[in-house]
Amino acid sequence: MSAERRAWGSLESDVMTVLWAASGPLSPAQVQQQLGGDLAYNTVLTILTRLLEKGQARRRVNLTGGRGHEYFPAEDRATAAARRMRAVLDGPGDRRAVLRQFTADLAPDDAELLRALLRDPDPGEPSP
Repeated sequence: MSAERRAWGSLESDVMTVLWAASGPLSPAQVQQQLGGDLAYNTVLTILTRLLEKGQARRRVNLTGGRGHEYFPAEDRATAAARRMRAVLDGPGDRRAVLRQFTADLAPDDAELLRALLRDPDPGEPSP
């Protein structure tokens, strides 16, 4: 195994970061370029297909006149993070212990923000 090999799931995470940062849907070639071009086109396409199958990305026919598809996130970054947090809480284990450990590691400003959101969860408020 090469020392250059990426960690499990890091390619998917990197591709999602590119999709979230984009102002619109991207072709696989555009994703490849944003990742620095060190990955083969087929590797990028495989990752996009996996994200599509997992429901994390969506695609549409390329509207810019090119061939193939353009990809975009199925949900915004905050929604995806909240879904992962809920999955951990809903998984096996002690829910209270998970929440306690999570809150114990929060920075003071984040802890205060969480308290404020629990007091008054204003869905119309923009994210910080």
